[in-house]
Amino acid sequence: MGKTLYFVAGEASADNHGADLMKAVHALNADVTFIGRGGPHMRAVAGQGLENWIAHAGVLGLWEVLKQYGYFREKFRETLREVEKSRPDAVILIDYPGFNLRLARTLRRQHVARKIVYYISPQVWAWNRRRITKMARWIDLMLCIFPFEAELYNKSGLRTVFVGHPMIDRLRARNVDIRRDSNLIGLFPGSRAREVRKIFPLLVATARELRRANPTLRFEISAASTDLAARIQSVLDRHPQDRQFFAIKVADAPSTMQRAHVGIIASGSATLEAAYFRLPFVLVYKVTWLTYLAARLLVRVKFLGMPNVLANKEIVPEFIQHEARAGAIARAVLRLINNEVARERMISEFNRIIASLGEGGASERAARAILAEIR
Repeated sequence: MGKTLYFVAGEASADNHGADLMKAVHALNADVTFIGRGGPHMRAVAGQGLENWIAHAGVLGLWEVLKQYGYFREKFRETLREVEKSRPDAVILIDYPGFNLRLARTLRRQHVARKIVYYISPQVWAWNRRRITKMARWIDLMLCIFPFEAELYNKSGLRTVFVGHPMIDRLRARNVDIRRDSNLIGLFPGSRAREVRKIFPLLVATARELRRANPTLRFEISAASTDLAARIQSVLDRHPQDRQFFAIKVADAPSTMQRAHVGIIASGSATLEAAYFRLPFVLVYKVTWLTYLAARLLVRVKFLGMPNVLANKEIVPEFIQHEARAGAIARAVLRLINNEVARERMISEFNRIIASLGEGGASERAARAILAEIR
């Protein structure tokens, strides 16, 4: 008899991971149906039974979520109704903690989900570790992608398996043998419209500072989608004198990361991708002040970038909120351009970090764990 899995993913990176997981499940058992909500990559695998809601769901920040409160409330109710109606063998929640943790709690209280599996642990260890003991009551199985998480969750009574990081397989397939261009700087302003709006003008100002110091520099901008490419282009159109020094590449970050000499990257999954490709970079991030102040009250880790979190020290310079100024960022980038010792030290740290994430096969291990759970 066929099995049904209900997926919930709310962000672009989770859409990629969810699609890879679905493919791995089908490779092991073709008689599994996928439904739920995710993004275009998951829908391409699952078909019509999965709603593509990423464009609306992928918002970040307290103020941004509050502005769409009505939308999220309705989608939450829809999800509960769909799970209750379909009675899937398991609900698979991928990251997206603001929505998915509340959903797990409600599904468990209403007894409408046979199994609840969380894939790609929400980073509660960064802001509220006490919540882990509560999560153990709602979630049957946690599949985590960072090695330290498994010990942390298992100690709290939440059955957890470390499967490795799914990006390893995806990025390994994008590896190319190519020389870096010493005059090329990669710009990665984020995968959300709000990030691009806040961060990309800062990157343009930083590029201008860099060209004052080194007129041979050029800049390649990684746009996560054609819509974001259009937003980036509209910013560049306001600076026609600089336009010739910028190129926009759509949905091709691995290529830029392997050809650029240095990167300037908005905090997010791209920071680990850059570490995988051994691209020296600096991290920048800006949000609304309301979101920033709320985060300062809640976050309990010293660093924002995942490479720094995993290393437990600042190996990548972080420029966040009021510290994110063009002059300071440019000076840090120039150091990585001109100081070979600093470059090699950062790359050496990247080697150690990426080695800790496993050698690949995360999606298959996660798929096997899920199929064993519903068996």
